[in-house]
Amino acid sequence: MKKTKLIISCMAALASIGASAQHRFTVDARPGGPIQPTMYGIFFEDINFGADGGLYAEMVENRSFEFPDRLMGWNAFGNVSVADEKPAFERNPHYVTLRRSGHTEKVTGLENRGFFGMGLKKGMHYDFSVYARITDLQGGTARFRVELVGSDDVPIARDTITVTNNKWQKYTATLTSNKTDAKGLMRIFLMSDQGVDLDHVSLFPEDNWHGLRTDLVKDLEDLHPGIFRFPGGCIVEGTDLATRYQWKNSVGPVENRPLNENRWNYTFPHRLYPNYYQTYGLGFYEFFLLSEKIGAEPLPILSCGLACQFQNKDNDKNAHVCLDDLQSYIDDALDLIEFANGPTTSKWGKLRADMGHPTPFNLKQIGIGNEQWGPLYPERLEKFMKQIRAKYPNIRICGSSGPSADGKDFDYGWKEMRKLNVDLVDEHYYKSPRWFFDNATRYDNYSRKGPKVFAGEYAAHGKGSRNNWEAALSEACFMTGLERNADVVYQATYAPLFAHVDGWQWKPDLIWFDNLTSVRSANWYVQMLYGTNRGTNMLKLTENGKPVTGTDGLYASAVYDKDSKSYIVKIGNASDKEQTVTLGFNNLKRPVSTAKVTLLQSSDIQAENSIANKTAIVPQTSELPVNGTNVKVILPAKSFTVYRF
Repeated sequence: MKKTKLIISCMAALASIGASAQHRFTVDARPGGPIQPTMYGIFFEDINFGADGGLYAEMVENRSFEFPDRLMGWNAFGNVSVADEKPAFERNPHYVTLRRSGHTEKVTGLENRGFFGMGLKKGMHYDFSVYARITDLQGGTARFRVELVGSDDVPIARDTITVTNNKWQKYTATLTSNKTDAKGLMRIFLMSDQGVDLDHVSLFPEDNWHGLRTDLVKDLEDLHPGIFRFPGGCIVEGTDLATRYQWKNSVGPVENRPLNENRWNYTFPHRLYPNYYQTYGLGFYEFFLLSEKIGAEPLPILSCGLACQFQNKDNDKNAHVCLDDLQSYIDDALDLIEFANGPTTSKWGKLRADMGHPTPFNLKQIGIGNEQWGPLYPERLEKFMKQIRAKYPNIRICGSSGPSADGKDFDYGWKEMRKLNVDLVDEHYYKSPRWFFDNATRYDNYSRKGPKVFAGEYAAHGKGSRNNWEAALSEACFMTGLERNADVVYQATYAPLFAHVDGWQWKPDLIWFDNLTSVRSANWYVQMLYGTNRGTNMLKLTENGKPVTGTDGLYASAVYDKDSKSYIVKIGNASDKEQTVTLGFNNLKRPVSTAKVTLLQSSDIQAENSIANKTAIVPQTSELPVNGTNVKVILPAKSFTVYRF
């Protein structure tokens, strides 16, 4: 009896092994519909200190003394005051005055610790600049010293600046750090009897790219994104209309771009940052430049005249612009298109040229509104669309289906977007990994007529730190459904993009950073693998005539890349077991040859990359010898693999 049971048990185990090896995926090698170059991209919002203190490389907090608490971010000592008489900049009128304190042994000056400290790197040159004038109108000279100081309070570098004029002038100095320190600071001392006025006190690392942190720009460039959505998000709407993002305030000389409140400074009670403001140093011109740099199509989002609907009631007239008063908002949209694409002879095209970019940015899309819902939105959007399409018929317009992935407001939003015939409908979903695994079929039955889908914000929210492998793997499996339905899904952008390890408010986030370095999350590698293996045409991949959407934890899609003449297959194995799959290619003109294999995998679903361990989950590449039309591949448990034949 025991022997019989053992034989039956062994036979069952062999049958199980045989069953797991029976998966056969069929790839029809005839190229199908096109995949848009914009298919996989990124979304930027100034949350988690993503701009000031993050991508924007300025190291001085409140550099123009325009925070409501004028000296927030500064430690003032001696005789320091704030004034606004005859300012250097009309839209940033405040500045500081340093005077002798009246006691020779007591010094006057300022300290600034930047954003959670100033990250100083050994051998790096730092460009200091300031607008200054002597305080005494009767002449003389004033001198002050600027220092970089380590976290041990020991000066690292210093220089002295002499101010010779009672009119505002820009003064500069270069300071070189002799060590690396993540929590340094900058100190200014008055060194003369003559007082001095200072404004726009600035410090940049020399290796910045157009004012942006070089390492973070590289993190974006290496994703090879097809589309770049900016500047938000909820900051587009503002907590109220006065604090909405106004793009015209973000262009022109940075010294004269007015401060704006960041709506995330108090939104999260457990992560309050009352010092969180937008200087607009990273503005629309820089966003367009960055899009060009990373090879992504720009997609700006503008206010539709509705403040954040989460924080305001629809019957609050202070939270939305009346339809009859909407023209200035529509003009902002029309003027932005002229700024991006207009000739240098036009008003806004000339400003673009004056800023250093005479050639157009080739804007093709624009979003009106962020996460709007209900009747207030479509009636406003319709007015924008009428004028935009009349003047710029080739510009695609993105409308919103609201903040949810389904439900009454979502259904209403889609119905109205179809009525208006928008080009793209912006869907948002932040869900659990389980939801992403279960919704790989989300777009299989969407109508192929009418507007296309733009998945403008999405991310899997796992447990713990939530940038874990389970979340990343669920997104990878879900994205096979985006790829399989590229005839209806026009583009998708992961969100949010950046988070400062000392200043985060929301997670997960694609890229984490501190003042010295950054780390690419496992989710980043998933996005990179899709972005660099996008292909140009869909291919039909099936098992037993059906799409591979989760049976035995397997998810798969395939594309053809006409530029490299490659067949690319992506397979996610969400199960706890290794699985074997035979890939069979039909309708090939010639047999496939050697395949490049890229594997992203971890046996620990809670594993994540961090500043301390950047390579816990990174792709591993290998070669797979192939000869013919059938290929047997082995898929490790909890893995995502890209095969490029």
